[in-house]
Amino acid sequence: MQVSDFNPDVGIVTVHTSKAGKPRHVVLTDEGRNLFLGLTAGKLAGDLIFIRIDGGWGKSHQLRPTVDACKRAGIKPAISFHVLRHTHGSMLAMRGVPMGVIAEQLGHADTRMTEKHYAHLAPNYVANTIRAHFPTLGIAGEITVVPMRKA
Repeated sequence: MQVSDFNPDVGIVTVHTSKAGKPRHVVLTDEGRNLFLGLTAGKLAGDLIFIRIDGGWGKSHQLRPTVDACKRAGIKPAISFHVLRHTHGSMLAMRGVPMGVIAEQLGHADTRMTEKHYAHLAPNYVANTIRAHFPTLGIAGEITVVPMRKA
């Protein structure tokens, strides 16, 4: 990822070649935006954001630092970036973020995969979706029940 892949004004990073082979944009939290601001400070647009001491970086170079970090944190078994991706999606679902927004953030083509993996984590998702889309039938009438007061 190059410095030019980070847009600090809107807090988005561009992944040019995703798993689906298409470019996509990932929205960063304020904390993530601040991290990228620090990582890109003083670098030119074509510079790599993540580099090793020798200046290089390859697809597999994140594995060893991740394993080392898991060891230091006592996380067994060690997690991967894919697990972090699932954690991100799960946290969004548990906070009531709409499935369409989660699908967009994770790069899913539509909400089917998102719903399959994350809808169960959003307890109100099914209820809210049904209530928002089901028509009023007019069978309940006006509510006339009044709660009793303690004397």
